[in-house]
Amino acid sequence: MGFIARLMGKRDETALPLYTAIVAKAREPHWYEAGVPDTVDGRFDMIATTLAFVLLRLEDDPEAAEASARLTERFVDDMDGQLREIGIGDIIVGKHIGKMMGMLGGRLGAYRTALAEGSLGAALVRNLWRGDTPEAAALAHVETALLAFRDGLAARTSELLLEGVLP
Repeated sequence: MGFIARLMGKRDETALPLYTAIVAKAREPHWYEAGVPDTVDGRFDMIATTLAFVLLRLEDDPEAAEASARLTERFVDDMDGQLREIGIGDIIVGKHIGKMMGMLGGRLGAYRTALAEGSLGAALVRNLWRGDTPEAAALAHVETALLAFRDGLAARTSELLLEGVLP
């Protein structure tokens, strides 16, 4: 759906079920009970991490490229709304969105590399705890849960994911 269609109030809702499921997954209490900071930044970081894992899974399916783009657009729309809700003005919302997109891109690269190397630890410390070393149990819990999430994503078809059925 193009820019003009969005201006006219028409939105492509195909990514909504998956995005809604991603946000729900990122807001599960166990992440924060384990030690992910329960702050605005911490919740953003958890949504971006969960979204990154889903996008990495969708990369494996060439037919899911459009769905990935729609999912990213949904993320941008949500973050735009969230920024406005917390009082960020129109003039600087775009700058914040650009920064958030850069952060999402950085996470995609960091997690892709970390998964290929076999350890998420350093990438999680940098991206979920913003460089502050968490307790070992917190890091272990989050890493184990994200690896299980990644494995569950791999076991699902793209069609099922797009319906919002996450592991």
